[in-house]
Amino acid sequence: MLALADGTIFRGQSIGANGNTTGEVVFNTAITGYQEILTDPSYSRQIVTLTYPHIGNVGTTPEDMESSQVYAAGLVVRDLSLIASNWRSSNTLQEFLERGRVVAIAGLDTRRLTRVLRERGAQAGCIMTGDKIDENAAVHLARRFPGLKGMDLAKVVTTKQAYQWNEGSIWQDESRPVIRAQQRLHVVAYDYGIKRNILRMLADHGCRVTVVPAQTTAAEVLTLAPDGVFLSNGPGDPEPCDYAIRAIAELLETDIPIFGICLGHQLLALASGAKTVKMKFGHHGANHPVQELQTGRVLITSQNHGFAVDDATLPPNVIATHRSLFDGTLQGIARTDRPAFSFQGHPEASPGPHDVGPLFEQFAQAMIRRLQNQLRALRASARRQGS
Repeated sequence: MLALADGTIFRGQSIGANGNTTGEVVFNTAITGYQEILTDPSYSRQIVTLTYPHIGNVGTTPEDMESSQVYAAGLVVRDLSLIASNWRSSNTLQEFLERGRVVAIAGLDTRRLTRVLRERGAQAGCIMTGDKIDENAAVHLARRFPGLKGMDLAKVVTTKQAYQWNEGSIWQDESRPVIRAQQRLHVVAYDYGIKRNILRMLADHGCRVTVVPAQTTAAEVLTLAPDGVFLSNGPGDPEPCDYAIRAIAELLETDIPIFGICLGHQLLALASGAKTVKMKFGHHGANHPVQELQTGRVLITSQNHGFAVDDATLPPNVIATHRSLFDGTLQGIARTDRPAFSFQGHPEASPGPHDVGPLFEQFAQAMIRRLQNQLRALRASARRQGS
């Protein structure tokens, strides 16, 4: 049984681990990528409802894990496929859920559930499985969930210690030359809940990556001599992450290029003086149209967030670069006085379309320009000393 905090009850069949789970119930409109969604740390403390009705037909594979474990609090689907048929599949979705101890439910009306969430907003819920199902107890557990507003989850899901990442995409483009490690740009990536495909995309664009915990100070990052700083996606409310906001504000005092996505986008805005707001039901899916304001182009994007930057609070040195065509919310910003920019969606497209992938190239070009400027300054200094 799935019980919502407003008392709405849905019944179905358990397709995962036994037990109960609570979290914020959200809906995701992606057609593919259920394994990537489940293992995205941004879904920590959330019960994910997949609106596409037929789920599980391609099974699961270790290659498609976006982190080391399942972070979603639970899963809700309409119809679990009876078979998994794909040459890459190693386990069925049900086996994957049971092994990951994920409480999940199938066989309920996900269209009705989605309408409830769309009209009343994302709300707390409880999935209860087992021989003894108590509606009142399930509703009570749902109502006890405190909600994501004010919840700092970045420091919960982050890595415990720094590590190096040099692995590129699983499906390498053979036409692209291999970049030697010593020639690569050095990116320090803050892990607020980072996804593996983000790291692969950075590696594909000529970067060697040092991933650091969320609470790493700006001084510690600067000792690593980065060419650029990346601010990752992640779960929860950005405003309580005062440690991250403070570190980003200090890094903005340097000339080091900064690129943020999702939670990193919101943290960059907060560090620049803007504010964030909790959305009614958020953006979760792989079909969200976003307009690039400078060119007018429309990009189809992958989204996963329940908070947004309030564009009415942007300071004069921050401009809007992208806007959602679903609800007009801010999707991208850039600093006018620093090489820093961010995007609300997930440009690494795991799952999702690749329309916003060029942002990684923009980040790499910003780092190269900084190195070129440093080289020109050194040459000019050498000429002055020689004369």
